[in-house]
Amino acid sequence: MNPYLIDVEKLLHRLYIAESSAALRAEDRRKATEIAAMMDEIARMIGRFSKKKPFTLVDAAAGKSYVGLIAAKILLESFGGNVSVVTLEQDPRRVELSRRAKEILGSSVPVNCVEARVEDPTCWPMEPSLVVALHACGGASDAVIDRSVAARAQALLLVPCCTGKSVAAFSRTLAVAEEMGIPRHTSVRRRFAQALIDAERTLRLEAAGYETEVVEFVAPTVTPYNLLWRARYVGESKRMENARKRRLNLFCL
Repeated sequence: MNPYLIDVEKLLHRLYIAESSAALRAEDRRKATEIAAMMDEIARMIGRFSKKKPFTLVDAAAGKSYVGLIAAKILLESFGGNVSVVTLEQDPRRVELSRRAKEILGSSVPVNCVEARVEDPTCWPMEPSLVVALHACGGASDAVIDRSVAARAQALLLVPCCTGKSVAAFSRTLAVAEEMGIPRHTSVRRRFAQALIDAERTLRLEAAGYETEVVEFVAPTVTPYNLLWRARYVGESKRMENARKRRLNLFCL
């Protein structure tokens, strides 16, 4: 069992269930499973950082800021040192809910809930220690990658969500599918397109200097969007050049 699951469920209940006697719904428990898995990933990443240096966590495309707020409470309070959390969300209602939840939690870790699009470079702190994004929808995942690279984030944990026309590479994947004679059945082309988009995102991170793994962070029965990009900046020139070449060739099959 995930060591953070019980604490995450308690915090979700405290934050978002109005009636104390009410139980979490099935969908809330699935969400708790995902957040607990992210806590496990964040905890492992945190272990790589020195407590003598400032640590900034950015929760991008944050929604109600579940990940950033809960990480502040159950992980960063015990980390010690100069720590802070920034959550980025464009929906003003969700930002307001995040700010209320921050007050309920009363964490000793400073949390700044910012109303902003993740594409906006002015809302990003420079050189954040870790960027996390759980279910960044469509093109938001690409924006998180690009802004993390531009801000010189030291590490990134990204779980993309639905893929569609908002994804920059979408039209190119369709062109490649047509060129290769991939059957026009919707499900076949969707899987082909998703594989190409996933490969492009991975190579984009590698080309920017990030050692990148793609893993299943929860079972597909919890969510069909269960792939996690685990990226850490290493800046190895040979790896970067190889990834650049492979990325250029990706849509020239």
